Parts: sequence; C-alpha cells; structure tokens
Amino acid sequence: MSDSGNGEETRIRLLHAAGDIFSKKGYQAATIRDICRKAKANVAAVHYHFGSKERLYDAVLRHAHEEALRRYPIDTGLSEASHPRERLLAYVRALLLRMLCKGENSWHSALMARELSEPTPMLGRFVDRSIMPRVEKLREIVCDILGPGADPALAALCVQSIVGQCRNYAVARPILTRIFPDLTYDEPGISRLAEHIVRFSLAGMAHYHDRQDGGFEADAGHAVPSHSENHVRQ
Repeated sequence: MSDSGNGEETRIRLLHAAGDIFSKKGYQAATIRDICRKAKANVAAVHYHFGSKERLYDAVLRHAHEEALRRYPIDTGLSEASHPRERLLAYVRALLLRMLCKGENSWHSALMARELSEPTPMLGRFVDRSIMPRVEKLREIVCDILGPGADPALAALCVQSIVGQCRNYAVARPILTRIFPDLTYDEPGISRLAEHIVRFSLAGMAHYHDRQDGGFEADAGHAVPSHSENHVRQ
C-alpha cells in the first residue's frame, strides 16, 4: 500500500487512525499494521514519522490533548482578572465539553479512559507535560476562591473533588442517562451541568470546616464565596 498525499497529511492520518485503534484495542493489542491499514499508509510510515510504536502512542496522547484544548480552551478567553467564579465556570464547562462531546474526534476521551484503566509507561510523561499545567490552573482558581492563606492540602482536595464531579458524568454516562432520562449531553445540557458543579463546589468550599481551628469562615447570607466573603483563619 502506498502513501497518498504529502508527508504531513500522512502523519495526521496516522495520528487519527492510531488514536481510534489505541482507544478501542489498547496500546498492547494495537498493531502497526492495523494502524497503517486504517490510515492508508505504508507500514514503514510509522517508523519514518514517529520512530516507534511507543513514540507514536506518545504523539497520539499529545495530539489528542492539544486538539481538545484548541476546541475547548480552559479559560474560554477570560483574563486572570476575571472573578474566580467565572473562571471556575469556564474551566469546568470546558472540561466537561472535552470529556463528553461526541464528534469526529470522539476517540480522544475514549483513549484517555483506556489509558486510565490500562496505564502505559507513557502515562507519567503525559501527566507531567499535559495534565499538571491544567491542574495547576484549577488549583490557582480554587486558592483564589478559598482566599489568602489557603491550605495547599485542602486546595488539592478541592481540586480533586471538582474534577471528580466532572469525571463522574463521563465514566457513569450509560448509567446516569438511564436513571436520569432528562439529563442531556448536548452543549446546553453540559452548560447546565457545569453551572451545577460550580454552585455545588462553591457552596462546599464556603462551608468547609475540616480544620481543628474552625476552618473557613463564610458569610452565611451568601452562597457564593468571594475574596472578601471567604478566607482561611490565620
């Protein structure tokens, strides 16, 4: 089988074909021959463009991450000066869209689900390069909400709780749609989910008392904390 198109077109076809096959079969079971057949490329094309199956897989993870962020950026154009609640809403909505939206590249989320259930040696590099910067951005938002002097360990737990809510709608999707038939995963439905997760999370952070010194003080008359309404007692 001969390649068609120029080198960059072949490379992109290999990335998309590999992403689809890796997401369905897993890294170990997927073969270079299957990937090249789907991409309509010579078997030698993988070695030429990527060097090895491992490096192809690493490139697929990176490509999926970059494409998802391009379509649904973390901040959706908000500046660092925007209110923390708005930044959190933008972050959560974009995360849900990346996890839940179906389309031409629906293998993106399936590939990550496969990687989490069957971790490969490439996971560590992917986490350090791609996941950590996003987690750090969410941690900054959470610390802004908690206020000056926020306990780093508590902020980390809050970050995990927010992401965990989002991931639940992706992982448990087949169950949730049966239990809650009114739950929708189109963009308006995802926006409603994002609003709920943010309101729920803000209420939780406003009334968190998991510290011996009393934890966080919040104005009982406000459900949504701000810098002036919520802080860690020094």
